[in-house]
Amino acid sequence: MPSKTRGVLPGFGLSLGITCTYLSLMVLLPLATVFVRTADLSWSAFWSTVTDPRVVASYRVTFGASFAAALVNTVFGLLVAWVLVRYQFPGRRLVDALVDLPFALPTAVAGISLTTLYASNGWIGGYLDPFGIKISYTWVGITVALIFIGLPFVVRTVQPVLDDLEVEVEEAAASLGAKRWQTFTRVVFPTVAPALLTGFALAFARAIGEYGSVVFISGNMPMKTEIVPLLIITKLEQYDYAGATSVALVMLIASFMLLLAINLLQWAARRRLAA
Repeated sequence: MPSKTRGVLPGFGLSLGITCTYLSLMVLLPLATVFVRTADLSWSAFWSTVTDPRVVASYRVTFGASFAAALVNTVFGLLVAWVLVRYQFPGRRLVDALVDLPFALPTAVAGISLTTLYASNGWIGGYLDPFGIKISYTWVGITVALIFIGLPFVVRTVQPVLDDLEVEVEEAAASLGAKRWQTFTRVVFPTVAPALLTGFALAFARAIGEYGSVVFISGNMPMKTEIVPLLIITKLEQYDYAGATSVALVMLIASFMLLLAINLLQWAARRRLAA
């Protein structure tokens, strides 16, 4: 009988036990406390908290700006990834490194920098202000901050897929008479679509929970530019723990449903490609 091969890593039972324990301590247990603390409220009190006009307004700002930022990042993230993969030019490595800058830069520093740039007396905002265009302390400024922190998620998700997509495939399509737009829509886009969906979901989910880069540029005006994370912090400072966890629970459920929907779309897209 052949001898049993020893793997480098521990066996399945031990690996599964370590995995479940780690995930329980780092993910499931903290999330469970959100449900437990929220359970202190009755259903009517919970519903009254999460549907308060100020809370609903913060939902609108957070989800609207996050969705807009994720859409912008999906388009320009694909463009940036395409340039980095398909072209060689001086400073390419520098541009590639700059993509990861939002990962390394503290979000508070990013928020202060963006506010300084886009304020009415800032380097960019000063030129826009005479035309009545306001960036800082508006939902537009919030969107700009979320674009800044979300771009790397799309670029780094799409880039490996474009690396694996051979140029010869596009050349073959061109030799068969396909125009550039037809090559993109029928050859390139179907291949990168699942990665684009993943990048969109990651950028959107990241933007929903963003606090540091947004809190400075938003102006934090209730009913106008107040985001949900700031509202949760405000409730915690007021010792309204049940109210804070109630709002956090709504965000948790919304994020989970979003990720579930994106995963289902990716699964369907992969099945169509395999067929």
